[in-house]
Amino acid sequence: MGEVLSQNEIDNLLKQLSSGELDVDEYIDKPSQKIKDYDFARPAKFSKEHLRTLEIIFEHFCRLVSTNLPAYLRKNVQMEVVNSEAVTYSEFTNALSNPVLLGIVNFEPLKGNIVIELASNLGYSIVDRMLGGTGEPLEKVRDYSEIELSILERIFTICINLLREPWKNVVEIEPRLERIETNSQFAQIISPSEMIAIVTINMKIGDVVGLMNICLPFITLEDVMDKLNTKYWYSTMQTSDDGRYVDVIETAISKAQIPVRAVLGNSTISVNDFVNLQKGDIIKINRQYEAELDVYVGNMLKFKALPGSASENYAVKITKVIREE
Repeated sequence: MGEVLSQNEIDNLLKQLSSGELDVDEYIDKPSQKIKDYDFARPAKFSKEHLRTLEIIFEHFCRLVSTNLPAYLRKNVQMEVVNSEAVTYSEFTNALSNPVLLGIVNFEPLKGNIVIELASNLGYSIVDRMLGGTGEPLEKVRDYSEIELSILERIFTICINLLREPWKNVVEIEPRLERIETNSQFAQIISPSEMIAIVTINMKIGDVVGLMNICLPFITLEDVMDKLNTKYWYSTMQTSDDGRYVDVIETAISKAQIPVRAVLGNSTISVNDFVNLQKGDIIKINRQYEAELDVYVGNMLKFKALPGSASENYAVKITKVIREE
């Protein structure tokens, strides 16, 4: 308990306050500056901005995988980024339990490798679907066979190739699957104390739900860390989007299927003649045999052509362009 002032001392304090001899501000407790502990075992190499940019990149990756993978698995695939954090590599590997599915990915031209971990229940479900099953996961976890690993290598390769586009605004990468490990002890790609960024993705294949973890070592991303910020990422995306979308639209249009038909001629016959037509009957048309044919694109008369053959198929040779639009 604090010391109690006498009435005389209180009167003297009030007198000094009135005369200005005593400054109250000098006696107000100022809040002490908060000091944050720095963990030298876990240096802060990834900022929140870095992690947010990685989330944006892998959200794009999720959309691509969700679009492409159903063609192989015959089932709807849903993926979304749920978290990102910076930890040491030992914390990542210590949380794994064998057998695991670890895809070791060469991230050229960046230094070193990244690791893609896929939940075991998703791995078994993928194998079952690729072999014609319903995609039910195993009730009891077991080691993967060589055939199963070969199947999973194909799916990993498909997903890894889809990494190129999301990373395009940061660096042109050429990712390549080096191997798949089922034992975490054989996946020591960096020192256990090295910092990594982990992007966690929730993946759903039909009714089977599991996680995919992307492990990105700092030493691999070090050369592009200055580009891993949303301001740079969006500015680069905006400057390249116009040209990219033009290319995409032109490519899509160039692959579009359009109907083309060559009309030999026309004829008008009675209903009675039509009803009595038999195999071998001849219908006269309003065109000489040496005359040019009309070639329509859709419903538009576009070309004149002469009939002929090519590689044992009927064909026409364009002789004149009617309309150019």
